[in-house]
Amino acid sequence: MSDSATAVKFNAALSTIRSISGGGAAEGVNRLIYERVRLAIVSALAVQKTLSFSELKSLLDTTDGNLSVHARKLEEAGLVKCKKTFDKRTPRTEYSLTPQGRRTLDQYLAHMESLVKSMKHSR
Repeated sequence: MSDSATAVKFNAALSTIRSISGGGAAEGVNRLIYERVRLAIVSALAVQKTLSFSELKSLLDTTDGNLSVHARKLEEAGLVKCKKTFDKRTPRTEYSLTPQGRRTLDQYLAHMESLVKSMKHSR
């Protein structure tokens, strides 16, 4: 492969990485869900209408503290709704995806599809 062809591929890959990491323009994409655990929470809630804290923790194989921090960030951003109740005397925390969270996930997926297409075309 020539040096110019290598440079073109390198620049395309660099542009893609910057776009994913926040260094490029990706209008309408909420970068909050690019973090692995937050993306996993939003994705799980897109499939399952509601999930308890325990179910999410088990599904994502993460710690209480890690899940709490990420779920709170999503809740503060309006992407996830948290409902706290009691089952007899046992506290129960359930999460669900908000309409804004659904739109954000859809935008993320569309953005990722466009990145994949651009990488395929740059080969």
